[in-house]
Amino acid sequence: MLSTMQDVPLTVTRILRHGMTIHAKSRIVTWTGGGEPRRRTFAQAGGRAVQLAAALRGELGVTDDERVATLMWNNAEHVEAYLAVPAMGAILHTLNLRLPSEQLIYIANHAEDRVIIVDGSLLPLLAPLLPHLPTVEHVVVSGPGDRSVLEEADAQVHDYEELLAGQSPDFDAFDWPDLDERAAAAMCYTSGTTGDPKGVVFSHRSIYLHSMQANTTEALGLTERDLTLVVVPQFHVNAWGVPHATFMVGANMLMPDRFLQPAPLADMIERERPTHAAAVPTIWQGLLAEVTERPRDLSSMARVTIGGSACPPALMEAYDKLGVRLLHAWGMTETSPLGTTSDPPGGIAAEDEWPYRITQGRFPIGIEARLAGPDGSILPWDSASAGELEVRGPWVARAYYGGSDGKELAPEDKFSEDGWLRTGDVGVISPDGYLTLTDRAKDVIKSGGEWISSVGLENALMGHPAVAEAAVVAVPDDKWGERPLATVVLKAGAAVGYPELRDFLASRVAKWQVPERWATVASVPKTSVGKFDKKVIRRQYANGELDVTRL
Repeated sequence: MLSTMQDVPLTVTRILRHGMTIHAKSRIVTWTGGGEPRRRTFAQAGGRAVQLAAALRGELGVTDDERVATLMWNNAEHVEAYLAVPAMGAILHTLNLRLPSEQLIYIANHAEDRVIIVDGSLLPLLAPLLPHLPTVEHVVVSGPGDRSVLEEADAQVHDYEELLAGQSPDFDAFDWPDLDERAAAAMCYTSGTTGDPKGVVFSHRSIYLHSMQANTTEALGLTERDLTLVVVPQFHVNAWGVPHATFMVGANMLMPDRFLQPAPLADMIERERPTHAAAVPTIWQGLLAEVTERPRDLSSMARVTIGGSACPPALMEAYDKLGVRLLHAWGMTETSPLGTTSDPPGGIAAEDEWPYRITQGRFPIGIEARLAGPDGSILPWDSASAGELEVRGPWVARAYYGGSDGKELAPEDKFSEDGWLRTGDVGVISPDGYLTLTDRAKDVIKSGGEWISSVGLENALMGHPAVAEAAVVAVPDDKWGERPLATVVLKAGAAVGYPELRDFLASRVAKWQVPERWATVASVPKTSVGKFDKKVIRRQYANGELDVTRL
């Protein structure tokens, strides 16, 4: 028996129309760094998205599933591209402006980008790349910038506002294509920390379903009464899906543009009073240092989603004292990215919430999870059995984009034979579905036949009042095979000896896990998305570039 329900495609086009009509008065606020922020309603932004779609098709000839790339900050114009490009049937490809130039060239060529929409402030970054991008035919410049750097470019150069000016903002005036919900809508490349970046292609269906999940109360739980500060970059897994999710429910957006430093973030929070925010731990560590030195009122942010890497418990405790609740989330490019969020279960007392808050969170409907042991056996959810996390679901990748040959690339070490994504994360799961990650598979320290969690050591060290950041890596050891090396960044004006740090750590972890090797660094190297780049630390150690003390 077939159902009697209508088969309506789940597409970004529907998100666009819904947001610009039902939530017409909701707004996108773009920070300018001085003076009044730019404010645009969803009706205005949606109308401009319609104009952009018409211009891309009519003026630039973009058709079917051609790729339109963006090299932009978080701002209203970037949101317009998020909506327009997929809705018109093309594919949005966000370029990570923090990647090295050779990786940007690789990504743009691998995706075969035809158009690049670029923020004017980023023209000096794009201009040297263009001679190496043979598929790029058009460059659309948004906002002020020195366009003279593009004089030698083979691609045609257009002004964003001039393109829009000649088009109608009326949704019904544009001939929207009938899209298959399984068709490609957007693509994002992994950060390439272990080889060439790999392309993940999101469907209209996966974006729609991911947005619905993000809006549930057990996830972001946003409504049109909220103003969310979107610090997580739009080039990083579609800003964790926040722009599409907010347009779906009318939640207002505060976009920081290029003003991502702690001081302007503190200023915009105090002035605009966001109720929610999303960013990686390093952002919140910097903001905490800023407001500790120059106090600002952050209390409007009742709820902050923090992901990308594990949040040190000490950082959560510090924000609790400011009236700001940090909530863990876990995900990755391949999961669109939302995988878990760490709201404690109902029915427990406030003093009993902490063990749940320091986990990566509970799996929602739509994400199935399992733990695989070293021998491939599936482990129980008993809060003790540690294995590699594998997931599957309607917004989880099943393969990587294979480039111009149209073939999919699915390396055996990332996808299981029965279709599960191997995440590379090692952890345990509680009987009620709370995930606790203990390490990345490539970062776990194998010492004398036992595993040591580098993340556990880092979180413990960052609980010391003198330590701003700590990164722990495995280094070769003649006796034990591997032992931990602890690199620490001290807070401004702080001083502490390694013996004190050793004793502090020994009171919090098993003594055999305490590192013998220690080094102080000015900063922990980070990837393009703010995660600790441990391969750099391992290389620095191997090359003798660190001043290591052995206790």
